This record gives sequence, structure tokens and C-alpha cells, in this order.
Amino acid sequence: MGWVAVGDSYEISLVDGRVAARSTGSRASGRPLKTLPKALRDDPAVDRLRQLSQWLDRHTAECLARVDTWVVSSLPVPTGLLARVWPDPAWQGALRDLVVLGDDPAEPGFLRDVTDTGDLRVVNLDGDTVRLSPVTATLPHPVRVPDLADLREFADELDVTQRVEQLRRDTWVRPANLKDRDTTINDFHGTTVPNRLAARAATLGFRVSGSQVKCRVWEAGRTVEAAMWFDEDYWDPEATLGNLSWSVVDGPTLRLTEVGPVAWSEGIRMATALSGAPTRMREKA
Repeated sequence: MGWVAVGDSYEISLVDGRVAARSTGSRASGRPLKTLPKALRDDPAVDRLRQLSQWLDRHTAECLARVDTWVVSSLPVPTGLLARVWPDPAWQGALRDLVVLGDDPAEPGFLRDVTDTGDLRVVNLDGDTVRLSPVTATLPHPVRVPDLADLREFADELDVTQRVEQLRRDTWVRPANLKDRDTTINDFHGTTVPNRLAARAATLGFRVSGSQVKCRVWEAGRTVEAAMWFDEDYWDPEATLGNLSWSVVDGPTLRLTEVGPVAWSEGIRMATALSGAPTRMREKA
């Protein structure tokens, strides 16, 4: 953004997300000052700029959270919507370089641009920039990404940085030797972790309800929720983890053999993040 005059001696602006000032005198260098002058700290214009900075931070976080939801649930997103939000730097930063699928689910590519009409410009595995014109686009969860290993290798070659975890998101595959009647994972039961687990879970993006930490996934036409039990007393230095299970929201608890690949992966990812320990569950390469 540009610089705004404050008084006769200074201009202010947002630089790297914080309020900065520069002198406007005849000998001024034009560079931002290292610290905000004391005379400006309580100025109404500075306060308004601080509030704008805070709003921009919240907006960026909301964009990242929304795109993360699209990725986790592999939701089809109207390309008209992508065209409307793309000019916004916060949305563009969250979307750029994510793997996107158009009409052909076997042809993934890295999203580089969205035109005003909703056409997508993507870089495919051949290194070519191609133009796609689907009605909707999917930002797939990595367990649903075709040619995942090739895309990860190509992303390294292109020095791709994804603001939303997709290609480098930790994934787990449901074991084939599960018993038909089992409904819980006991790998994490009894694990002790530092207190204030609920606050830490919220920071990691998970939802806390009572004595459970939860994450939701839309998969196969239904919303599935993974839930990790925990026991935590305010005065204790540690919290203790319980079992992990999955259920349909407002529906039944699922047998482990009924849990879909995305819900399984996200549930194990949540439990591993909370426990801070490896699990016997096999991680996908």
C-alpha cells in the first residue's frame, strides 16, 4: 500500500504487516525508520492502520482455513468463485501452487493463475503451462492425488511453496488387517502430554468439545468426524490421551473397516499431532 502523511514530518504505511513510518524532511532517505517515533504511537491514523493490519491478518487466516477445508474434503469449487477471489492477495496466496484437477481427474497440475472468466492456468507434469476451462475444480487431498510421488518430486524441482498443506501433508493408510468389529484405535491410549491440550489442539486447527478433540471430513457424501478422548485436570501438569474413533455426524459410530481413506488419514494425523509420538499405523509414502 502507499504512504499516508501524518503531521508535517512523517508518513506511515504497512510494511511486512506492521505499521512503519518514514521521515519527509528535506534530508529524509525515504527508507522506513527502524522504530515508530514516539510522537506517532498514539496518533489516530496509526491506530487505524494497526486495526487494518489486524483485520488483514484475520482475513489471511480465514482464507487459509477455508482453502484447507476444500483440500481436506476434496470439494469441487466453482471456477467462477475462484475467478472472483483470485485478485485478493490473501486468497491468491492460499491457492497458488496447489495441485488442482479439472475435468480429467488423471491430469493434475499446479495452479498458477485464474482468469477473469474462470479459466485456470496450470503447470502439468510435462512442465507445460496449459489452460483449463472446467465448471468446477478440485483441490484434492493428497490420498486422492494421482501421481503423488511424481508431483512431490516435480514440486521440489520447481521450488513450489504451498501455504496450505497438500503435497507435504502427512498421510496414513488404513491397515488391511483390522478386525471387522473394532471401532477404536488404542495406539495412543495412556499417552501423557503437557497440560493445556485443549488450547494446543485449537492452535493446530482442531475442534474441542468436552473431553474430545475432533476433526471433520466430508467424504463419500457424508460428514465423518474423528474424535480423540483426553483426560485433563487444570491443576495437573499433564493430560492423558484416550482412544481414537470415527463416527458419522449425527449418525452412528463407524467400524474401523468402514472409515474412508481421507477420514482415516486425517484422524491419525490429528492423533499423532496431539501425542507428539510416532504410531504403529503405517504412513503412506
